Amino acid sequence: QEKLVESGGGLVQPGGSLKLSCVASGFNFDIYAMGWFRRPPGNASELVAAINSNADNSYYADAMKGRFTITRDNDLNTLYLEMNDLSAEDTAVCSCASDQDTFFSLAPKCYPKRGQGTQGTVVR
Repeated sequence: QEKLVESGGGLVQPGGSLKLSCVASGFNFDIYAMGWFRRPPGNASELVAAINSNADNSYYADAMKGRFTITRDNDLNTLYLEMNDLSAEDTAVCSCASDQDTFFSLAPKCYPKRGQGTQGTVVR
């Protein structure tokens, strides 16, 4: 059974950091590109970062450039998202997702498998 389980969310103050993890199981993690989505309260889900299967290329949404870093460890079947300099606008449920190819896509429909998500909340 294909499974994606996120962890690492929590409460953080403005300017703080969180590092999310996503452990994959039930499929060949190392041959698929992966992505992180987030869903702010009352808003639609959006792709914030993506990475190729061998980590040779990555993508960041404009608002995340310079603050977020996506990495992966194919030996551990784990995807990471390090988030720095967080603000209230970053409050969201973050989910990892697997693409259907080795090269990442920017189209959300290309990420059919997603985890349940982990909540990150920025509070004063």
